[in-house]
Amino acid sequence: MERIRLYIAAALTGALAVACGSKAPQTETTLSGLDPANFDAVYDGDTTALFVLKNPAGMEACVTNFGGRIVSLTVPDRNGTPRDVVLGFDSVQAYFPENNQTDFGAAIGRYANRINQGRFTLDGKEYQLPRNNFGHCLHGGTDMGTRGWQYRTYSVAEHTDSTLTLTIDSPDGDNGFPGRVNATVKYTLTADNALDIQYSATTDAPTIINMTNHAYFNLSGDPSKPITDQLLTINAAEFTPVDSTFMTSGEIISVEGTPMDFRTGKLIGQDIERVDYEQIRNANGYDHNWVLSTNRDIEVEAASLYSPSTGILMRVYTDEPGIQVYSGNFLDGTATGKHGVKYQQRTAICLETQHYPDSPNKPNWPSTTLRPADTYASRTIYRFSTK
Repeated sequence: MERIRLYIAAALTGALAVACGSKAPQTETTLSGLDPANFDAVYDGDTTALFVLKNPAGMEACVTNFGGRIVSLTVPDRNGTPRDVVLGFDSVQAYFPENNQTDFGAAIGRYANRINQGRFTLDGKEYQLPRNNFGHCLHGGTDMGTRGWQYRTYSVAEHTDSTLTLTIDSPDGDNGFPGRVNATVKYTLTADNALDIQYSATTDAPTIINMTNHAYFNLSGDPSKPITDQLLTINAAEFTPVDSTFMTSGEIISVEGTPMDFRTGKLIGQDIERVDYEQIRNANGYDHNWVLSTNRDIEVEAASLYSPSTGILMRVYTDEPGIQVYSGNFLDGTATGKHGVKYQQRTAICLETQHYPDSPNKPNWPSTTLRPADTYASRTIYRFSTK
C-alpha cells in the first residue's frame, strides 16, 4: 500500500503529462511508477520510447515501441485505488533479448504460437523457419541469431492521449517467412476503461500471419502473489490438445468432464495440479488453445478474469477463433520486474487471442494465409470494471 500511495502522490503533484515519445525533458513518473526516461534508447539503430495513454476514468496504459509492448496497465480497483495489472520491466534495456528473453506485453508476429518443426508448405513450396522451442517455431522465431517482432522496434505512426499506432515492415524472407509484410498495431484506451487492440497487415506475396498480444495479467495488482485464486471463465466447449512438446495433435476435443472446462468459471488453481490428466501434465499447467464458441463475433464475450481481492473484472472480446491461455508455468524468479519484484511461477496469466497453433499445417482449421489482394485484420478488447 505504501508504494501505491507514493505513486498516487507523484501523479497528483506532477505537472500535466507530456507525450512520452517526446524528446523534451521528462521528470514525471507515470501512474504505474515508471520513469519514461528509462525507455529512451537506441537499439540496432532504432529509437525507443515510452508512450502513455490515459482516460478520465483513471486508467492508464504505458506502451514502448520496442516490441510494441504493454509495459504497464493501471486500472482502479473497487475502492478506486490504481492497480498495475500486467507484468513488465522498469526500463527498455531489460526487454532487450541479450538481457531477458521474455514476451512480456509484446505484439507478436509474424506468427503467434507454434508451427510444427518450423516448417509449412504454401502453394506447393516448403518454408523452413527458426526452431526455437522444442524443435518448433514459437512466436515468429527467436534465438538462432534471429529475432521475432517482440525484439524489434516498431515505428510510431500516431500518438494521442488515447491512441498509439505502431507499424513494422517485415522484409521477404524475414526469419524464413515469404513475402514482404507491412503490419500495424493500434492501441486505443477508451473512456469506459477498455484497451482496444487492432491489428492489420498487407503483403506483396502469399504468406501466413497470426498476430496477438502477450500481456501477462495479474488482476490483484500484486505480482508477488499467484493468480491461482483468480476466477477464469472461457466461452469454449472445445480445445486443441498438445503433446509433451506443446504441439497440437490436430484434434479438437470437448472440455466436458475435464480440467479444461471453464465455461461456468472456476478458480485457476482448482485443477492446475491435476497431473493425472495428460494435458495438465504435458503443459505443466495450462498452456493450451481453446476453440471459442463466439463465432468470431466481437460483441460476444470470449473470456473473463476476476480478482476477488481487488474486485477488478476483465472481460475479453475478439474476432479471432481461438484463445491461448498460459498460466505462467515457467516463470521461475529469474526475471526481476517492475519495482524489484521477482516473477515467480503462476504469478500471471496470458489470454492470447489468435488462430489455432500450427494452422498452416492443419488444412481443416481456419486459414492463416494472407495474399496480396487481401488485408489481414484482427481485433481484441480487454474491458475492465469492478464488482
